[in-house]
Order: sequence, then C-alpha cells, then structure tokens
Amino acid sequence: MSAMALDDHDFLTRWELEATAEEVYDIIADAARLPEWWPAVCLDTRVLEPGDERGVGRVVALHAKGYLPYTLRWRFRVVDAQRPVRMALEAIGDFAGLGLWTFEPAGKAVVVRFHWSLRAEKALLRSFSFLLKPIFKANHRWAMSAGYTSLLLEVWRRRAQTEEARAWLPRPPRPTFPHNMRWFRPRR
Repeated sequence: MSAMALDDHDFLTRWELEATAEEVYDIIADAARLPEWWPAVCLDTRVLEPGDERGVGRVVALHAKGYLPYTLRWRFRVVDAQRPVRMALEAIGDFAGLGLWTFEPAGKAVVVRFHWSLRAEKALLRSFSFLLKPIFKANHRWAMSAGYTSLLLEVWRRRAQTEEARAWLPRPPRPTFPHNMRWFRPRR
C-alpha cells in the first residue's frame, strides 16, 4: 500500500426521511444557510462565486468541524447539479476530493446518499492518518448523524404553518467543545 493511499478516505452515507427530493435538494444546495440548520458541523460558510442558474460553478468556503476538537477550512466547487436528482462537489483545502449527493424518491420519503471520496491535506490529518483512520471514520459518522437530525428539523421547520409551531421545534445539534462555548462561536 502506498503512503498516499493511507491518506485516502471513502465515506458512504444513506439517509431516508419523509420529505420530497426537491425539499431536501434545496436545503442542501443552499450553502449560505448551512450554519443555520447544520451548526454542529458548519461553523461558517461564504459563497465566493455564485455559479450558473443551476449552481454549477458555485464556490463556497467552509469552516467546519466534527466531534473531534480540530476544525477544517476548505472550499467546494459545484461541478454538476441536476435538481432534484444529484449534486457533485469538488473539494480543496484541508482535504481534497469529490462528493456526490443523490436524491431518490421512495414513496412519501426520499433516500439521500452522499459518497465522499477525499484525501487528507491538513498536516495534522495527513501525518496521523495511518493510525487514526478509524477515528476519522467515526468522526465522519458523527457529523453525518448530526446532519441527518438537523435536516429533519429543517424540513419540519420549513413545513411549519405558524411561528408557534416553529418555536416548538428543538434547535439542531450544536458543535462540540470548544466551539459549543458561547465565547468561541464565530460572530456573523
């Protein structure tokens, strides 16, 4: 096995929730709002380039984290977008690779799949990747579990008919230490 292969990570995520493919696609595609509905992972986002009318070419900078106490800074470019079927991303920064979101209707539900194939570029991750690969995998599972919960809450929030109904919904999962501390949260 080459040293380069030790830095490679391949993650597959499957979510199923009662929603339409259009609803879920629109939530995930709205990168500027990721910190609002997925705050456990997306600490901050900035849309650097808007892309075309489908979002192809959109470039987004992210400051993100998982369960572990380090953060990642990376950007993605949307390289394919076919609403509400799929969206493909190319990532660069603390990690580099490709991500593919797919949205498949299943009766009253939608099956969302995310295939994330990446290579660690951040020195800390690259240096210890061969030892910590299982921990990185668990960190990704935690982030995507928080994403699933957050996505469900966002669908419900958008469907709520009244402010009272929206207020009743719990907040999405928050970031872990130290980013869950009030003094540590980025100012918007």
